[in-house]
Amino acid sequence: MSFGYNGKILHVDLSEGRTWHEEPSELVYRTYMGGGGLGSYFLLRDLKPGVDALSPENLFLVMTGVICGLPLDGTNRYSVLGKSPLTGGFGESEAGGYWGPELKRTGFDGIIVHGRSAAPVYLLIEDGTCAIRDAQKYWGQMSGEVQDALETDIGDSNIRVLQTGIAGENGVLYAAITNQLRHYHGRTGLGAVMASKNLKAIVTRGTGKSSLHDPEAGAEVKKWIRENFDRNTDNMHLHGTARGVLSNDAMGILPTKNFQKGSFEHAESISGEKMSETILVNRGTCLGCGRLCKREVEVADRQVSAKYGGPEYETIASLGSLCEVHDLEAVAEAGQWCNRYVMDTISTGVTIAFAMECFENGIITAEETDGIDLTWGNGDAVIALIHKIARREGIGNILADGVKRAAEKLGKGSEEYAVHVKGQEVPMHEPRGKASLALHYAISPTGADHIEADHDVNYLNLDKPGEAHEVLGLLEPLELKDLGAQKVRAFFYSQCIFSLYNSVGMCDFIGTPFGMLPPSKLRDFIGAATGWNTSIFELMKVGERANNMARIFNLREGMTAADDTLPPRLFEPMRNGVNKGYALTREELAQALDLYYQLAGWDKGGVPTPAKLAELNLDWLVGTY
Repeated sequence: MSFGYNGKILHVDLSEGRTWHEEPSELVYRTYMGGGGLGSYFLLRDLKPGVDALSPENLFLVMTGVICGLPLDGTNRYSVLGKSPLTGGFGESEAGGYWGPELKRTGFDGIIVHGRSAAPVYLLIEDGTCAIRDAQKYWGQMSGEVQDALETDIGDSNIRVLQTGIAGENGVLYAAITNQLRHYHGRTGLGAVMASKNLKAIVTRGTGKSSLHDPEAGAEVKKWIRENFDRNTDNMHLHGTARGVLSNDAMGILPTKNFQKGSFEHAESISGEKMSETILVNRGTCLGCGRLCKREVEVADRQVSAKYGGPEYETIASLGSLCEVHDLEAVAEAGQWCNRYVMDTISTGVTIAFAMECFENGIITAEETDGIDLTWGNGDAVIALIHKIARREGIGNILADGVKRAAEKLGKGSEEYAVHVKGQEVPMHEPRGKASLALHYAISPTGADHIEADHDVNYLNLDKPGEAHEVLGLLEPLELKDLGAQKVRAFFYSQCIFSLYNSVGMCDFIGTPFGMLPPSKLRDFIGAATGWNTSIFELMKVGERANNMARIFNLREGMTAADDTLPPRLFEPMRNGVNKGYALTREELAQALDLYYQLAGWDKGGVPTPAKLAELNLDWLVGTY
C-alpha cells in the first residue's frame, strides 16, 4: 500500500474523447514528490518543444503533492502547469482551497489533458472514474453562475469545481483558473490554455480517505503547530495578506502609480486594517487550516458578495495604489469582476496602470478608450477597463495580451511603461527596497514572481535564534538593499525551499519563513505521510531539481540568460517615500546573476551543466535543450 499518494495519474485526450491512467513508480514520486516538480517531469517527458501554447498540442496538467489533503495546516496546495501563452515559456501556478485534496480522494494524484474537444466539455471525476460531459450551456457564463449550475445539474452541493472563465474563453493571455470561486491559479495565463482545449471545468467528488504511514508522528507535528501558533495575535489571521499595505508603504516599497512611486498618500484607506473595520464579513480558509487568512467581503452598493471571497494584498495594491485608486469599495468591486471573469488581478492591475500612464502621455486617447477617463485614481475607469479586457472589446483587445505585447503594438515610447519580466507583469513588491526581489523576478522561470523565495525583511534577523534559517546555515543578518554574495546565497537556499513547497503541496504561509512550520517539522510530516526516511538535504534537492527542470523547459523554448533581467522602470530612481532617489543598477543585478549561476551549477549562459544534472538525477535531460 502506498502512503502520501495514490499511484495513479489520469490522462484525458479531448480530441479522441478517451481516458486512461498510468501508474508511476515509487521512485518517480520520491524523486519529484508532486506539484510543480512532478508536473515538470511530465511536461519535459511528453510535451514537444516549440508548440503554440493555445494549440491542441499543448498539455494542461494538474498535480497534487505527497502531503496534499493530509491532516495538517497548509497541506491543501496543488499546481496547474503547461506552456504559458503569456511568456511562451514555463507555466505553473499554485492554489489552495479544497479542490486538490478532493482530487486525491477520487484516487488520482494528477491529471494530464491532451488535445482539444470539438465543443465545450467538463470533466466529472469520481472514485476512479472520469466522464467527459457536455458544457455548452456553461460557456460564456460568469464563474459564480457556472458553480451554481454545476451543483444543481449534478445534484450535489459538495462537488469541487475547478474552472476557467470568460477571460480564458476570449484568450486573455493572463486568464486565471479558480476553484470554489475563492482560490485562484492567477499567474502565467493557464486559464487561456484550459479554455483553448474547450475544457470549461473539472469537477471532483471522491469518497477515498488519505492516510498517514505513521499517524502518531503526524499528530505530533499537528500538535506542535497548535502549541506554537496563537491565532488571536497573528496579523495574517487578523488582516490577511493585506496586512502588508501599511508596512510596505512605511518602508517605501508599496508600488504606486505604475511603479513610479513607493508610497501612496491614501495607503491607510485601502489597508487590511481598514478592510477589517469596514467591509470584512468573515475570515475564510482552506481545507484543514486553522490560520484563516482568507478575506470575505461585502459591499451592498456595489453588489460585492462574500461568495467570491475578498481581495488579497496583490489585488489591493495592483488595482489600488498602482493605479492610485484609494476607494476600497471600488477596489473590492474591481477584484470581484476579475474573479467573475477569472483573470489574474496582478497582470490586470499592471496592465491598467500601464494604460493610465499611456493615457497621461497621449499614447492612448479618450477616443480609443470609448470615452473611459483613464486618469490616475479613477476607480470606476479601472472597472470599466476590466470589462473591456475580459471581453476583448476596443482597447481591451490590445491590453488583453499583457503589457509586453501591448507596448509593442502601441509604440511611441510606451515600452518604458511596460513593467514585466519575460512577458509576465511584475507583482506588488519593490526590488528597490527589497533587493533580492531583483533575483526573484529575473530568475523566475514563470516571469516575475514574488513567491520565488523568501523576502529581504526576513533576512534582517538571521542572527536571532530560529531553526528555519539555522538548518540552512544562514546565521548573519543581511540588509534590505544588500545584493551581495551572502544575499545571493540566502536567496538560492530559500528558493529551493519554496520550490519544495510547490512540489509537496505546502502553503507558503504555513511553512517558514512566512508561517510557523520549520523545515525539520515539514521533514517529519513528509516522513510520517510516506514512510520515507527523508532528510532536509533530500528535500532541498527536490526543490533544486524542480528549479532546474523549469529552467530546461525555458531553454527548450528559446529563452536565454538575456531574458533574466528587469524592466527599465525598476532601474529608475524611486520618486517618493523613504527610498526617494534610490535605484538598483544593472551592474548590481548582473553581478548577482553571475554568482547565482555559479551557485546553481549553471554555465555563464545560465545553462545547467551535465554535472549538475547528474547530481540532481536529471541526466536524462542532457542534450534535450
